[in-house]
Amino acid sequence: MEERYDPNSVEPRWQDFWARQNIHKTDRPESPKKFYCLEMFPYPSGKIHMGHVRNYAIGDVIARYKKMQGYHVLHPMGWDAFGMPAENAAIKHGVHPSKWTTENITSMKTQLNRLGLSYDWDREVTTSSPDYYKWNQWFFLKMFERGLAYRKSSFVNWCGSCATVLANEQVIDSQCWRCDSVVVQKKLDQWFLKITDYAEELLQACHELQGWPDKVILMQKNWIGKSYGVEVDFRIDGSDESIRIFTTRQDTLFGATFLCLSPNHPIAHKIADNTAELDVITGSYGKNDEKLGLFTGKYCINPMNNEKIPIYIANFVLMEYGTGAIMSVPAHDQRDFEFSRKYGLPVRVVIQPDKPGSESAVHSSRLAEAYEDEGFLVNSGTFSGLDSETAREEIAQFIEKNDFGKRVVNFKLRDWGISRQRYWGTPIPIIYCDTCGAVPVPEKDLPVILPEDVVITGTGGSPLLESTSFLHVPCPACGSQGRRETDTMDTFVDSSWYFIAYCFDKGNIDLKSETRLSAGTVQTRPAGRQGPKSEISYWMPVDQYIGGVEHAVLHLLYSRFFTRVLRDLGLLHYSEPFTNLLTQGMVIKDGAKMSKSKGNVVDPDYLIEKYGADTSRLFSLFAAPPEKDLDWSDKGVEGAARFLNRIWNIVYQQLDNLSTSQKTSQNTFDLTDMSEPGRNLIRKVHQTIKKVTSDIERAYHFNTAIAALMELVNVLHAFHPVENKDYAVMKSALDNLLILLFPFTPHFAEELWSCLGNKGSLSEHIWPSWDIDLAKEDEIELVIQINGKLRGKLMIPANLSDAEIQGIAMREKRIQDIIGAKEIRKIIVVRGKLVNIVTGS
Repeated sequence: MEERYDPNSVEPRWQDFWARQNIHKTDRPESPKKFYCLEMFPYPSGKIHMGHVRNYAIGDVIARYKKMQGYHVLHPMGWDAFGMPAENAAIKHGVHPSKWTTENITSMKTQLNRLGLSYDWDREVTTSSPDYYKWNQWFFLKMFERGLAYRKSSFVNWCGSCATVLANEQVIDSQCWRCDSVVVQKKLDQWFLKITDYAEELLQACHELQGWPDKVILMQKNWIGKSYGVEVDFRIDGSDESIRIFTTRQDTLFGATFLCLSPNHPIAHKIADNTAELDVITGSYGKNDEKLGLFTGKYCINPMNNEKIPIYIANFVLMEYGTGAIMSVPAHDQRDFEFSRKYGLPVRVVIQPDKPGSESAVHSSRLAEAYEDEGFLVNSGTFSGLDSETAREEIAQFIEKNDFGKRVVNFKLRDWGISRQRYWGTPIPIIYCDTCGAVPVPEKDLPVILPEDVVITGTGGSPLLESTSFLHVPCPACGSQGRRETDTMDTFVDSSWYFIAYCFDKGNIDLKSETRLSAGTVQTRPAGRQGPKSEISYWMPVDQYIGGVEHAVLHLLYSRFFTRVLRDLGLLHYSEPFTNLLTQGMVIKDGAKMSKSKGNVVDPDYLIEKYGADTSRLFSLFAAPPEKDLDWSDKGVEGAARFLNRIWNIVYQQLDNLSTSQKTSQNTFDLTDMSEPGRNLIRKVHQTIKKVTSDIERAYHFNTAIAALMELVNVLHAFHPVENKDYAVMKSALDNLLILLFPFTPHFAEELWSCLGNKGSLSEHIWPSWDIDLAKEDEIELVIQINGKLRGKLMIPANLSDAEIQGIAMREKRIQDIIGAKEIRKIIVVRGKLVNIVTGS
């Protein structure tokens, strides 16, 4: 054993050992005790960052811990490899996206292995591989057959900088989620996946996500956005045509003083007087920073009071929600209020916080902002005086009875537009024929492979339009000349099912055979016996999923949708892909998230080179609970390194004595024949096993688990053997320490385990258990309070009754002096912790 710990020597040696021994290879016996641990796979940008280190260290601890508990663990990794950065690199550096991606994967895989992560690389998937995206295309064909994939002309979110369409979920505050460019509306023929068919199920099933953070469930519910309301027809004055609006606040209908249309509404161009100004409104569609409107010159009739109100076209009215038209009630909607002030439109109060006539009445002339809460109706005809809830029901009945509207349920969720005008993505398996229309590529011809003969310029639409070998193909239906679809799929399709692909060894994905198995194809078997489970049926769903909260809507919602579609195809027997979800916090430095632009990035390679992978892992796991943001500290990293060196020094200094100590089972000792220091150390070991185990099980509180290990090291450091048996106790304590430490710092623990003469790898070792009796304290510290205030502390035997504890507290002289002649009203004993004496004044 070397005197000083050298991670640059130790860590590569153990990584090589694990690889040669296939330690991380996934076994799949027919045992129900399985655990599928998965971190969200990365985009192969070429370099990992500290967020990756933290994310993957969390997953690695869980995977190693579960394996030591006897679970058959699946812990894979792969690459979310399609996407625009590869195309941008091709434009900037003249390197093909495939080459750029492959080189980056090689580089990042080396970095991940340097961290000592326990991945089974035989399960690796790369989404840009034809063997993978073949199944994207297969899923598309299956959805097409079921009417879940369809094409239509529609206004889409267009990022001019990226030259591609964005899904609604990819537009954040009117900006592109990738490059922050302003997103505009553009009308294109697009392919959609009908996620709205599953809106109700996706919403109702949120209550089943017991292992998910509440904030993520709430974000999903809000995005699905189920709302109850009414659709009401406002007839255009002087015309037989009507504009149908949707509202959830029909109790405010009498307060509508104007109506607003989306610039994309079918009727907008028909009634607008000024097409030039309309183009300005259309160009700013969906922007939240400035509310723009255009008076059409036309009016409509509010059917509740027959009032004529002006029709505006406004950039904030979304065609994708409701009907693309809204009644505007400025007294009770802040957005409408601001719009009315800008354009000089009237404001009418129709809801008061209290019953009419009260002192809290809201007056239109005094409004500084909209009153958006519920209350009691005023200025609302026969409905005045009703509370909002009652009024909504009675007004809905009135609307339906008079046949100018109806009750409806709406969802904010829209169908998923997957068409992208990019090269580096999955080709959509459709061929267009002048005779047959849109014809699906036959399954036998999959995959439709991306051609290599393209020049990527970043302008002029999809580069696939320039590849004649790709573009011109016979129609599968009639044989006449056809042309391939040149749009590629949104890359979120790739990540919506990759967790299923990991179930197959060596990338041998075969979903067709799995479908037949799941559909229950009967094989000849002896009576009463069932055949083996399919790979997917065995491993899925994922038991623990780990990733950033920024994926709460996009990836996680799409994955839930895809899982249900695959269930309905007969591929799966479950509906939710992830049983438990952990959303780890960000890594913060100098008060901000680490980023190159802020100049606060810490390079993991530098950290690993200077301190070692285990120190990097230990700090990232100890500095904060997984779900909280981690505040970077150079001193914290140095502290983690000192902690490991302290353990190393204890073993180095005692190695000769420990190697000759009496061989004893790690947790089996006769306490009656043991020195007091030995008994105390044994007790601390069992308390630490209990604490570390419970903290890992309790929402993965690794930071407090590591703190418990540090306490044990403090006791070990202060331990001075008084007899030979004490060295056996010390050896056992160190063995247990290393087993507990192994999931956090695997290289370090393996090295010292070997130095102490132990056989085999800790990867194959079972997790220790604690003895309740051995973990009990002989003495405990008793806190004495009087009326809730601390008045004393003393050590007492741990096994006393409540009456005995009460008697000891009352006999304390200081306590007697404080109480004096005061009346003792009651005495509260909290066993093992405190006594609170409640007195009169």
